Amino acid sequence: MKDSAALAESRRARVRTVALEQPFRWLALGWRDLMRCPGPALLHGTVLASFGLLLLWGARGEFWLLAGAFSGFLLVAPVLATGLYAISRALARGERADLGTALDAWRPRDGRLVKFGLLLALAGTGWVLTSAAMITSFAPLPVRNPADFLRVVVLPQDSMLFEAWLLLGGILAAPMFASSVIALPLLLARRIGVLAAVLTSWRAVMANPVPLALWAALIMGLTLAGMATLLLGLVVVVPWLGHASWHAYVDLIDPSGLPEVP
Repeated sequence: MKDSAALAESRRARVRTVALEQPFRWLALGWRDLMRCPGPALLHGTVLASFGLLLLWGARGEFWLLAGAFSGFLLVAPVLATGLYAISRALARGERADLGTALDAWRPRDGRLVKFGLLLALAGTGWVLTSAAMITSFAPLPVRNPADFLRVVVLPQDSMLFEAWLLLGGILAAPMFASSVIALPLLLARRIGVLAAVLTSWRAVMANPVPLALWAALIMGLTLAGMATLLLGLVVVVPWLGHASWHAYVDLIDPSGLPEVP
C-alpha cells in the first residue's frame, strides 16, 4: 500500500526526455552558477576536500578503512551539496544568493534530506563490507594497504579478480546513482516523500538511459580528476557538479504537480 502511494506521488512529477549532449550543457550552466556566486561554492569544496584529506591522513595505514571512508565520503558528498542546489535555484529565480541561502537549505524542517543521506551512507557501508569480503576471500595474498591492492589484485595477469571487483562495484553503484541523481534536488524543492523521490529519480533514468549514463561517466571522471590532484581539485569539482546537478533536475523533471518548498 505504501509502495503504490509512493508511486502515485512520484507520477505527479512529469519526467522529460533530453538529448544525449545535454549533460555538457548541465556542466556549462553549473560552471556559470559557480562563477556568479563563487564564495559559497568554493567554501563547500574547500570543506569537503579538507575533510577528505583528514580521512586520507587518519586512515593511511588501513586500506579497508581508507576505502570505506572514501566510499562514504563520495556517497554523502551530494547530500552535503544541498546548499549549492539552493543557490542555483535562487540564481534562476533572480533572488539573492549567498552563503545564507546555502545554510538556510539545512534549516530543520522535516528530516527528509537527513534520512536520505543516512540511507546513502548505509548503502556505502554495504558496498565496503561486500568489497572487503570479496578481496579477503579471493586474493591470493593478504591486502593490507593500497600498494598490496595494486600488486595482488590489479597487476596480476593470470587473475580476473580486479575485473570482477570492478564489475561488482558497477552493479552496486548503478542503482545508487539511479536512486539519487534527481532525488536530492527534488527533495529540496518540492514536498515529496523520500521513496517517491527515489522512484522519480529511477523514472528519469529509465526515460533517459544514455544521457544519464554519460552524466554518470562525467561525474566519475571529474571526481577522479579532482582526487588525482591530492583532492585539491575537489575544491572546484564538488561545487561545479553540485550546481550542474541542479540543472540536470530542472531539465529532467517537471514537478509542477507537487507543492513547492518555499
